[in-house]
Amino acid sequence: MKLTVLGAGAWGSALAMHLAIKYPVTLWARNNGHISGMAKARSNPLYLGDFKFPDQLVLESNLEKAVKGSDLIISVVPTYGFRTILKSLKEITRSPIIWANKGLEMDSSKLPHEVARDELGSSYSYGVLSGPSFAAELVRELPTAVTCAATDEKLSSLVANLFHHGNMRVYMSHDIVGVSVGGALKNVIAIASGISDGMGFGNNARAALITRGLAEITRFGVALGGKPETFGGLAGAGDLVLTCTGEYSRNREVGIRLAKGQSLDDILKGLGHVAEGVNTATEVNKRSEVLGVDMPITREVFNVIHNGKSAKDAVLDLLGRSLKQEH
Repeated sequence: MKLTVLGAGAWGSALAMHLAIKYPVTLWARNNGHISGMAKARSNPLYLGDFKFPDQLVLESNLEKAVKGSDLIISVVPTYGFRTILKSLKEITRSPIIWANKGLEMDSSKLPHEVARDELGSSYSYGVLSGPSFAAELVRELPTAVTCAATDEKLSSLVANLFHHGNMRVYMSHDIVGVSVGGALKNVIAIASGISDGMGFGNNARAALITRGLAEITRFGVALGGKPETFGGLAGAGDLVLTCTGEYSRNREVGIRLAKGQSLDDILKGLGHVAEGVNTATEVNKRSEVLGVDMPITREVFNVIHNGKSAKDAVLDLLGRSLKQEH
């Protein structure tokens, strides 16, 4: 069994390291300098500190060489590059593809499963791996559980078995839509949670944002064909709670810094990692209007990030909304 992981950021590296404990794994990155640095250090100091790579992990910057003979490809490239990587893959391989990137494609507002459907059609087996997971905890061998949803049970079972060793457990699902939506939209709510925390609004406010944020995510997901029960699971509530409260959450950190008055450009420059929620807020806000789905928290995050609205005014406007039944 040979496996290939595409994308050598923190999460891609962590997944590759976990798999390489048992299987030969090729970790691909486009940047030759990044590959050279990792090869020299036998770690990913840029994104993941000095955690050492297992012996079975090899590095490659040539995509064709990386995927040659691979039984499974795991794509962890940022969502903005996902379509491009799929276009390249379908020219050189027929291997099944799983992705672990989260977000919506810029301009098209499409989720990764919709991009995969566009590019791969029905001739490939593919799916999504998502759930509450920080790279720094996985490589420390702390317990981690996620969900895999795929086009067929054979692929989801394969993925679950490949990852199921040591500290990691994978649950299987048929709901590619729901798992994709949960992983993408939780980043927007995490920015809102960070804004609340940064303004010192306390635990009550954070709990309310998480709960009402989950309601927004569920409405959006169901409108696209997702199953309501998926959003109560690991890829929904689980990932949302972690990203809204965890110390490693980049999207929550964006919100905290926005609340302190920092500019978005300065925040993103200082972060050093991709914060998918920034672009996702724009695309979800746009698509929710087309779908006719009410998403007040998402709308206010969009207004703060892209329309210059103050964090304080956004919170006051949320609190000032007319009373309604909870659902």
